[in-house]
Amino acid sequence: MSGIIKATMGLGFPWQTQDPFLFCVHHDDKYPAGNDRMGPAASLEGRDLGMDFAGKDGWRMYHGEEVPGFPGHPHRGFETVTIVRRGLIDHSDSLGAAARFGRGDTQWLTAGKGIVHSEMFPLLDKSGPNPVELFQIWLNLPKADKLVDPYFSMFWAHQIPTHVARDAEGRETAVTVIAGALGDVRPLAPPPSSWASRPESDLAIWTIRMQPNAQWTMPAAKPGTNRTLYLFAGKARIGGKDLAPPTGVVLVPDAEAPIAAGPEPVELLLLQGRPIGEPVVQHGPFVMNSRQEIQQAFLDYQRTRFGGWPWPSEAPVHPREEGRFARHADGRIERV
Repeated sequence: MSGIIKATMGLGFPWQTQDPFLFCVHHDDKYPAGNDRMGPAASLEGRDLGMDFAGKDGWRMYHGEEVPGFPGHPHRGFETVTIVRRGLIDHSDSLGAAARFGRGDTQWLTAGKGIVHSEMFPLLDKSGPNPVELFQIWLNLPKADKLVDPYFSMFWAHQIPTHVARDAEGRETAVTVIAGALGDVRPLAPPPSSWASRPESDLAIWTIRMQPNAQWTMPAAKPGTNRTLYLFAGKARIGGKDLAPPTGVVLVPDAEAPIAAGPEPVELLLLQGRPIGEPVVQHGPFVMNSRQEIQQAFLDYQRTRFGGWPWPSEAPVHPREEGRFARHADGRIERV
């Protein structure tokens, strides 16, 4: 490997990550036109409905049986960061919060002591395709914060800052800064109990888009940080090594990383953070520090349902005419 590259890996489903991240999934589905129920106007024959991850015809139903997506399911002990690049997601949860977000928006949800939520992908356009592309990133919580109250944040696309750099030939690299400052660009505040809220965590989540043949040098992180760069579109030369997508690149943290785009646009995702360094025991949607805590999570969920489910179905979607919005558990409403 080159001097700044510790390892490279092919990317499957989901992507491999390093502490403090638990995993990352890149959902990229080319959904067809929608029907009257906001599901696909196409035959579902041959799909394993309720567990459709096969990618038949370029799209998946996931756990949805009518509308694609993920009906109500619980979480405890970590956070989800959902970056929606194309399409829309309808969120509903056990706290009574709801949202429709996408087209560049990010949702940051601290599950903490427990939450149930659904994430459905309504296909609103009845006359043409409904592509959906997003990252869902699971970020661990340290033991001290695993049982904090759930917290729901929306980062709307127009609020998320972007760092723009140009090389000597004027070719542009644009870095969307979701977490972790880049130069003078400061991100929106993460949830208060997030590992990202601790300055010593050195946590960064950036999406990077480079014009063809652009060159950019990513600044160094702190020693001891885990740093992985995911190349998912276009060929690039990273740290002197020629790479093709989809590839993960584990970097030496405390060294600058020169990146040169190939003849097509290049897109990358950076996940970076100081490791929490605690035991990780995961069972399905629960991530704790011990097997006993996992057992307690199941008992608590069976007993309380983490607040219940105030929605008429397990897979609720909002009205077709609804725009991007968020209704928080305290009743506060945001509209975009």
